[in-house]
Amino acid sequence: MQRFVDAEQHVAGVDLAELEPLTVLLVWTWHSLYRIVVVGGSEVLVQGGPLFSNLTRAHLEGASAGGQVVKAGWIGVGHLMALRISGQVIVTSPVVAVSTQGRGMPVVH
Repeated sequence: MQRFVDAEQHVAGVDLAELEPLTVLLVWTWHSLYRIVVVGGSEVLVQGGPLFSNLTRAHLEGASAGGQVVKAGWIGVGHLMALRISGQVIVTSPVVAVSTQGRGMPVVH
């Protein structure tokens, strides 16, 4: 188990707690593109994929390896992204890339 935890510490990703409110992230998964606006902490507005045609308020549970959340409030490349919306947890396909969207050059994680 410790080897798994050590490996997780070296995975590329983004911790929402380190981002300013109104930061916009673009998250590509195997099957979809999501636009995520950070409201504060793990609270976000999400748009994209097959379920979110409009910005929808959600709580980012975090990165998942298919079962429980591995790292709360975090989006990790190679992991599933878990979002809680109206009490229901929605899990995406694995994340391929994450970048910030804004003025100037995007920063790819």
